[in-house]
Amino acid sequence: METKPYRGMAPAVAAAMLISLVGCSPKTDTGAQTASTTAREVTLTAAQQQHLRLYTVAAASFHNTIDTTGVVDFDNDQATSVLAPFSGPVSRLLVSAGDKVRKGQPLADVDSPDFAAAVSAYGKALAIAQTNRKLADVDEDLLRHNGVSDREARQAQTDAVGAEADRDAALQALVSLNVDPRTISDIQHGRPAPRAQGVIRSPIAGTVAEKLITPGELLQAGTTPSFTVADLSRVWVLAQISASEQDSVRLGDPADVDTGVGARSLSGTVTNISAEVNPDTRAVIARVVVDNPGGLLKKQMYVRVRIQARRESSGLLVPVSAILRDDENLPFVYLAQTGGGYARRPVTLGDRVGDQFNILAGLRTGDRIVVDGGLFIQFMQSQ
Repeated sequence: METKPYRGMAPAVAAAMLISLVGCSPKTDTGAQTASTTAREVTLTAAQQQHLRLYTVAAASFHNTIDTTGVVDFDNDQATSVLAPFSGPVSRLLVSAGDKVRKGQPLADVDSPDFAAAVSAYGKALAIAQTNRKLADVDEDLLRHNGVSDREARQAQTDAVGAEADRDAALQALVSLNVDPRTISDIQHGRPAPRAQGVIRSPIAGTVAEKLITPGELLQAGTTPSFTVADLSRVWVLAQISASEQDSVRLGDPADVDTGVGARSLSGTVTNISAEVNPDTRAVIARVVVDNPGGLLKKQMYVRVRIQARRESSGLLVPVSAILRDDENLPFVYLAQTGGGYARRPVTLGDRVGDQFNILAGLRTGDRIVVDGGLFIQFMQSQ
């Protein structure tokens, strides 16, 4: 009955099919044997075991370390965007990007009708206030000698007070336009004032980080950004923190910033953690404040950041050298067995802590694993 499939076939054809079936059989056995070999324990000789180094797994306390990237930005608490305080074309630039400036130092000259009008308005308001005050004082003296009525004297006082209020408002307008105090003094003392030209001045001491205008450019009062002045002795590094690392980062955690300039790194502190997630990267921004001696860090520079969590964690730490990868790139270790063999044990990796990994699953306290010689065992297992 077993030969029925070949009934009616030519002898040569039937023979060929039998040979084919017989030839396929050993290959099927070899495949099963390979799969079995992959899963089996590996037993080494005493001489071979002398080249292995084992590690006993134990619970340990540690501080998570987050390695990530960041972008340098100005410290916005020490930087300001200088807007044009008046309208008009730029006549001259007085500084360049990178120049250090003091508070109140001129940055650019502007031919501004707003500036000229403000200077003129103050001069007129000052003259009117002085005249009205003199008239009010005269009427006050005349009132004592019945030279004017009480009503006329009170009106003169009202006019004087109103004129002085207009004078003070005009003066405040000059101050807000950063008019040179010497120009204001010249107007107050009746001296000829210099040519009425607007001057953009630095509101703080620092470095001209950005020059945003050019000669001849028409400025709009209160809307045209002209310069950025920043104190570059301290900067922000905006570090990207993934969703899985957010719970490990806290305000006040110390951080090291790799500048990429030789082996130099700078120390900083996490001062803010964003409440929003970047919709593109799904990361949260941790702001690290870093002292920046010599202006080593520049805006928009990419840097590497290592944040050291202050909060203590606990887990099972094993050396990085114990972790191997299978054909699917999944991590495993070799676990020493009681009979002298070594078996693969899949593991789930947590955070890396220096030269160790925190093992989330796959090992228990007291397990003995191979930390040196695992590649040799993997080779032996594949034979």
